[in-house]
Amino acid sequence: MSEQDYLTKNVFIGLKNLNNGFDAESIYYFSENDFEIVLDRAEKIGIQILGIEPWQNGEFYDVVTAEDFTSDPEWYRKAFFKFKEREENLQYSASYKIPFTLPKK
Repeated sequence: MSEQDYLTKNVFIGLKNLNNGFDAESIYYFSENDFEIVLDRAEKIGIQILGIEPWQNGEFYDVVTAEDFTSDPEWYRKAFFKFKEREENLQYSASYKIPFTLPKK
């Protein structure tokens, strides 16, 4: 099973992908509420968040990575909260690291 398949079936399931063609098809974007669910699910499963990239109206808005914070395992929550405070109707994507062996098809 590919990482993308695993994310789609275990993390993104039931959530609306807002990428309508403004970025690569394999990159999923979520509303603020859905992205918070993505973070919760990833955390529960043990998937690491490497970066968060919000977009606004189909345009790049910002990017934050783990390196922007000093060894804080909860960095992505703090970064997400800062974006939410801006109240700018952002669409969120992330890069992920699955630190365990995926099941075979």
